[in-house]
Parts: sequence; C-alpha cells; structure tokens
Amino acid sequence: MKRLPVIALGLMATAIPSPAAAQGAGGPAGSGPIVSALAWLQQTLLGQVATTVAVIAVAMVGFMMLTGRLNWRFGATVIVGCFILFGSAAIVAGIQSAAGLAG
Repeated sequence: MKRLPVIALGLMATAIPSPAAAQGAGGPAGSGPIVSALAWLQQTLLGQVATTVAVIAVAMVGFMMLTGRLNWRFGATVIVGCFILFGSAAIVAGIQSAAGLAG
C-alpha cells in the first residue's frame, strides 16, 4: 500500500507540462515554418520524382559515355553526385558515429 502514493505522485509529475516538452522535437520556438520547409525540400529531393529523374539521368549519361559522346570524367561526376544525394543520410550517420556524436 505504500507504493500507491509514489505511483500517484509519479503520474502527477508526468502530467505537468515542462518548457522543454512545450517546444517539442521541431526545434526552438518560431522555427516551425523553417522546419516544415526543410522537410518538404528533403521529401522533394529524395522522393519518387527525384529517384525517377536520377535513374533516367544515370541511364542517359551511361549511354552517352558508352557511345563516346560524353567525357568520362563528367559522366562519373554526375553518377557520383547521385550517389552522394541519395546516400547523404548514411554518410552523415557514418560521420557522426565516427566522431562519437551518435545518440
């Protein structure tokens, strides 16, 4: 029976909002439009349309490289750029884990 007041006190403490909980995971106050704009940009760059365009670009660059109409260095730059764009999340996660910042 002695645990009942402790449990009730714990439930009351979690029900009281704190300033940190009021900010949420979106960042500091007033950053809502910025966070949503960056989320839209990320979804646009990594969405279905971007993936389709990247596949077509890599296919066209590869075909032009094979037929000799495009410099191999420029073609490799386009392909590496696509890898960096779509692998950016994994690249950042690797850098953070190497630096010991992953949480």
